[in-house]
Order: sequence, then structure tokens, then C-alpha cells
Amino acid sequence: MVEGSKTIDEIRTIYAGKFRRYHKENWFNRIIDFRTIALNIRDMFFMLIGICQAIKIVRELQPNVVFLKGGFVGVPVGLASALCKVPFVTHDSDAIPGLANRMVSRWASVHATAMPAEYYSYPRESTRYIGVLVGDDYRLVTKELKDSYRQELKIPVKSLVLLVTGGSIGAQRINSEMMKIIPRLLLDYPNLYIIHQVGKGNLKIYRNIEKNNRVMPIEFMSSMYQYTGSADVVITRAGANTLAELGIQSKACVVVPNPDLTGGHQLVNADYLLQNHSVKVVQESEFEHPTKGLDTTVRQLLDYDNIREVLGKELRSLTKKKAAQELAKIIINTAKDNDAI
Repeated sequence: MVEGSKTIDEIRTIYAGKFRRYHKENWFNRIIDFRTIALNIRDMFFMLIGICQAIKIVRELQPNVVFLKGGFVGVPVGLASALCKVPFVTHDSDAIPGLANRMVSRWASVHATAMPAEYYSYPRESTRYIGVLVGDDYRLVTKELKDSYRQELKIPVKSLVLLVTGGSIGAQRINSEMMKIIPRLLLDYPNLYIIHQVGKGNLKIYRNIEKNNRVMPIEFMSSMYQYTGSADVVITRAGANTLAELGIQSKACVVVPNPDLTGGHQLVNADYLLQNHSVKVVQESEFEHPTKGLDTTVRQLLDYDNIREVLGKELRSLTKKKAAQELAKIIINTAKDNDAI
């Protein structure tokens, strides 16, 4: 909200209902899951309350435009905007649009997307392929920049660096598999350093592994761009934001999509990148496969710097740059169009 030349930021809270459903869960299990059913029924009432609260806020603030990034809180706000005839813009980070954005999509003025328009069921005339929003700290990592990141992290400049991350909360199945292969990797690659983001409260997984100064287990990385920037190879989930950050940095990635997330969006994200030859993908079911497993795939990238270079370049070429600027233009132009009516 702008008052004269002064920008005023405010936080308003509303109730919002979350519709709980689980990828690959069969209908019988859904029927007998009484706790989830009860929570969904309760949250239907929360959403109705939230719509009333959102209408009050929209009428009070009289915005020129509303932006919805997704998430269940966007449903009451989107519906309130539609009822109050305020245009809104949505953005989807994944190849499969979230349920919240789908629920309000028919009233959206513009659908900004992370992937090309053919991955979405939105009307083509209102869909804009802009990519994923990435922070300014992420940029193309040159050899000089990578060396400086390593010096800051106290990692030898001439070493091989493998970064493993399952996100800020970690990934139990990736963590468990890494516990099997880390000792062998350290033995076979004397110059290998491993940075492992295990997630909050998960440092205990290293209790049975002999301490080694070439392994850096970390619960949470506050300056993630430094750690990813220092790496030669990154093992990661298939979250759109992380993959976009790694694409900007031009990193060689081994992607392990989470098969259980709602809608299977990580599976689609990973498949899109695999079809474009920009990452290596290992499914959890293939972890110990003799030719497609995690250990085998990581070794292939550690052994051949030309493969790492090609993957990094392909991922960067596939990653949209300046997505935030493009989104800002869309939002501003939508607001201007509303003023002109």
C-alpha cells in the first residue's frame, strides 16, 4: 500500500482451510481416515470465515491488484478479490499447479507459471511463462566465485565437493541412503568433501559413522547459495525453487523426486528436466540399482567433469532468468489496466 511517496507494509491475518489429501492414497484409505475427514470438514468452516474476513480487508484496502503465490490461504483472498471485482495474478512454481490456484483460476487476470504454458490447463491467452522467483544471491558461479565460496567455508579449493540436501527439514530416505554410501565415497575419492544438510534434529544419523573432517553435516544452511555455489555435484529433491537456484548457478544435479507429495508435482518437475537432458534423476525405488542407483550416478558425475559441465550448462539454459522482474511488470501492468477501467 502506498501513501504519498511512502510505502507501508502491513500484515493481516485470516482463517484459511486446508484440504488434506495424499498422493497415491487409494479411495478406501481416504474413506476410513476419519481424522483427516474431520480436519477437512473443520477447515471448510475456516475457509468460509476466511472469505468473509478477506472481503472486509479487500474492501478496506481497495487494492489495485492482488498477487497470489499459492497455498491454501490464497483461496479466501482470491474469492474475495473476485467478489469485489479486484484483479489478481497467480504464480505457480511447479509443473503441476497447486490446488489453491486451480480453485480460483477462473477469475484470475494472469496466470504466471514456472514451466511452459502447455504444462497447465489455464487459458493460453492469460498464461505467462516467467520461471521461478530466485533471490539476488544466486548467480552464475564462475571458477573464481566457486573458489571464494570454498575459502569462506574453509574447504580446500582444489577438492571435489558433493552437496546433499533434502531441504530445510531434510529428507529421511536420502539421509538413510547417504549413510550407506558416504564411507565408500570417502575411501574411493581421497579429495572429496561432502556437505550434508540433514535437516533440523537429524545430526544423530551420523552417530554410527566415524568422524571425518571431510564431511560437514549441517542441520540448516543460512547462506545456502554459498554451499551450493561451492559444490561440484548436488544431490537434491525436485522442488522447483531449489532447482531454479541451482540452474542459475549452473550446477550439475542428481535429482531425487519425492514420490509422495500431493499431485506428484516433484515427479513431473524431475521428468521435465530429464527430458531436456539437464539433470540426472534417481528414483527412490532405484537407490541400490547396479547401474541407475544413487551411488553409481554420483560417481559418474564425480569422475567426469565434462558431464558435470554439460549438465550445468543445460540446466542454466533451461532456467528462466529475471523471473521476479517479469512478475513485477505483470503485476504493475494489471494494476494499471484496472485503473484505466
